[in-house]
Order: sequence, then structure tokens, then C-alpha cells
Amino acid sequence: MTSTSTEAPIRVRIAPSPTGDPHVGTAYIGLLNYIYARQRDGKFVLRIEDTDRTRFVSTSEQMIFDSLRWLGLNWDEGPDVGGPFGPYRQSERTEIYRAHAEILLANATAYRCFCTPEELEATRKQQLAAKLPPRYPGTCRHLTPDQIAANQAAHKPYTIRLAVPPHKGDLTASTTFRDELRGNITFEHGNVDDQVLLKSDGYPTYHLANVVDDHLMQITDVIRAEEWISSTPKHVLLYKAFGWQAPRFWHMPLLRNIDKSKISKRKNPVSLIYYRESGYLPPAIINFLGLMGGGMPADINAGTEKFTLPEMVEHFVFTNIRVGGPVFDLTKLKWLNGEYLRALSPEQFFTEVRTRVFGDDYLRNISALMQTRIETLGQFGDLTNFFFSDGVLPPPEVFLPRKRTLEETLAFAQNQLAVLEATDWTHEALEPALKKLGEEESWSVKENFMLLRAIITGSTMSPPLLESMIVFGKARSLDRVRRFLDAQKKQGSTKK
Repeated sequence: MTSTSTEAPIRVRIAPSPTGDPHVGTAYIGLLNYIYARQRDGKFVLRIEDTDRTRFVSTSEQMIFDSLRWLGLNWDEGPDVGGPFGPYRQSERTEIYRAHAEILLANATAYRCFCTPEELEATRKQQLAAKLPPRYPGTCRHLTPDQIAANQAAHKPYTIRLAVPPHKGDLTASTTFRDELRGNITFEHGNVDDQVLLKSDGYPTYHLANVVDDHLMQITDVIRAEEWISSTPKHVLLYKAFGWQAPRFWHMPLLRNIDKSKISKRKNPVSLIYYRESGYLPPAIINFLGLMGGGMPADINAGTEKFTLPEMVEHFVFTNIRVGGPVFDLTKLKWLNGEYLRALSPEQFFTEVRTRVFGDDYLRNISALMQTRIETLGQFGDLTNFFFSDGVLPPPEVFLPRKRTLEETLAFAQNQLAVLEATDWTHEALEPALKKLGEEESWSVKENFMLLRAIITGSTMSPPLLESMIVFGKARSLDRVRRFLDAQKKQGSTKK
């Protein structure tokens, strides 16, 4: 399928935020954008949305690049490959956003808001107490030029907000846009907030940066997750405020857990790093994600459910996607990965095992931990089996401290997980963070670290704990703690 000569050349993008491990949802949306572009001889753009500096993780951008390339989703334009519409990092485009915010102030489709965070929080609490939806009431919308000038002369910080027309209590006005999977969707303006576009620190919010970038980068089709549907009327209003034509919108159904809840790290591993380090093959993951939503015809490859990325480009039908949330069934992914493993030649299989499970770097790091702790090489496997086993699950006699109840132990393990999720994966960061948690919860260092050792290794005897966790990796370590907690929760519900 190719674009016609009367249409603008097809351009699509993904715009992940570098706030941690790359998410499997990024791969899912990236795959759909990749297929759409390749079917239409278009361009697939990677843009890094890094304006949220409070959640920015310096190593995350490279992990995004590496993970997408590992899956074979190569982009035509992006921060690392360049292109005609750069820069492709939003943090390098802040002057562009500020200039465009000034355009909106000049044509009265946006306004300065001088409300303090304390005032906004007080308003929010009042609205919640009155059982009203929390939203900005338009306090600064009608400030006079003299009032604005006085606030600026006093150096009062301000944000810039979208002026949603009309305002204050008029619920009759609305914005309608077309979703290519759902048809026309209408939002009453009474349900559309005067969204902040430019923060007081000069950085844009998602809404302003998204619209400005998509327009300047000539994006023709925005293919993203359905959670952005509620933001789309704000984006459409911004396109109108600038006098620009909006792109086509395709909102893809969210990946769901088996219980139909939105996929999350609490119930399924969502880190692409986890899947790479746990021995999943890229073709299996791509194949699995291609099954989501129903875009692939059922009769491809005699109904085996196995197909390649080139076959997806050839046969995928976007208008066939079902808007009901596809189930991210880890059992099915494991089965599919097994099918791909069995299809390898013995030599290919050996290479995968040698590379993934017994890679030189991995073994070298483990060996460094073990050299001073064993007396024969035969003991190496006894003390390191947790590095290679996927089913580590300690019984209570191993993980339960002598003077602690099961309930308080599991509560502390949940807090350990929260600390581990938020901490840089270095010895220098992990040790003080865990010790601080122990002090706050009145857990001794021995209790604290022995519990974590039991969860990670399945034993009270192992190489140095934190060093072992660093070698094992953050994604797999966090998954091991989550699986431990989930198993204990299931055992508790079974006993009841």
C-alpha cells in the first residue's frame, strides 16, 4: 500500500519519555506506527519527549534506542540519526514552544495564570468536598492588562493556559474530532479544562509540545494509545488556535491484563529490558504484539498465529483493529516464544543460550563475586543457581524473620519494592536507600537485607546481595520481588 500523489507523504511518530525502562507499550505503539509507515512508503519518526525533568532518567534514552532496535523497529528520523525536522529531543526545542505560546497569547486563545500551587490545591480540595470534578475555575482568565502588567512587574511566576471557548458554565459548546477506529467523538467544553500549556519554569506540557512538534514535523497520522482520547479535544483546539490542519487520529486499544485491567508492572513485567534479559526472542515479541487488536487476518500462515514483521507489513489491516482491549497474556507469549525457540537449528539454539544465559560478560561478573567464596569449581553452580533459574520462590522458613509476622514481613517487602523501583541501580544508591527504609520501619539491617536476599536468591546464603542484584539487573530483580509478593498474596487468598 502506498500513499497517493494527491496526499501529503505519510509521516508517523512515536514519542516515548525517558523516565525509566522502555515500556512494552512503547514497542506495541511503535510496531503499529512502523507498519503503517512501511505500508504507505512513509516515514517513521522517533521523538524523545524529555520535558518532564522531575522524572527524567539519564540512561533511559539509550535504553529506548537499544530496545527498539533489538526488536527490529528502526526509525527514519530521530535524535541519533537526524532528519530534516530536528532537533528530535523536546528539551532542545524549548525556545520553539515559548515562541508558539506567545502566538497564542497574542491571539487571545491562551492566557497567563498567576495562581500559586497553594491556591490551586485549596481550590481542588474545595471542589472535591463539594463533589465537583477538580478543574481550574478560570480565575486568571479575565485579568485586565493592568493587572497582568502589575503581576509581571512584581515578578510573580505564571503558567500559560489554553482558553477553552466558551467559558464558565456554558456546557453547550463542544469539540468533535474523528477517530479512525471509532468514528466521530464529541467532548462538551464543560468537561475540557483550561489546560496548562507552558509551565512556570518555561518548559511546555505534553499538550503544547505535542501539537507544535507534530505540526512542524509534518506528522500526518497520530497513532497512539486510547488513554490520550480525553486529551485530543485540547489538541484539536490548539490546532484551531494556531490555524493549522489537524492530523488523522488513531487511538489504539490499551493492552490489558487477563482481568481486563490496564497492563501494569504490578501484574505483568512491562519492561522491554526484562524480556530481553529473560531470554525472549525479538521475533516472538513482535509476533505477539502483532496479535493484539485483530489487525492481522486469521488465515495468514494457515492459522498458526506465527508471522514475521515483513508479513505484518504486507497483511496488517488497521481498520480491522478491535477497540476492545487486547489481553497481554504472558502464558501465550511464553508459548509463542517456545515455538520460535524450537524452530531454531541446534546451532542457532546453542548460540542463543550461549549469548543470553551464559554470555561472557554475565559469567565474568558472576565469577568475580564467587572466586573468594568457593573451594572447588563444582561449588560454583550451588551458590549461583539463582542467576540462571527463573522459578526462585523461597518458603516462609527461609524469608520470614524470626520475630516478625507474615503480614508485617510482606508489608515491608512491598516497601522494599517501592524503594528499589525508585532507586538508581548502583551499590552507592541501593545501600543507603534500603538502610533508610529499615530505619524508618524499625527493621534491623540484618532483617532487612536477609529478607531481600531470600526473595532474590531463594536462600539465606549467596554471594554479596547488592552486587548480585546489580549483575542480575534491575528489571529481573524487580520482577522477582513482584512475583514473590504476588505468590504470597495468592497463597493467602487460597487459605481464606
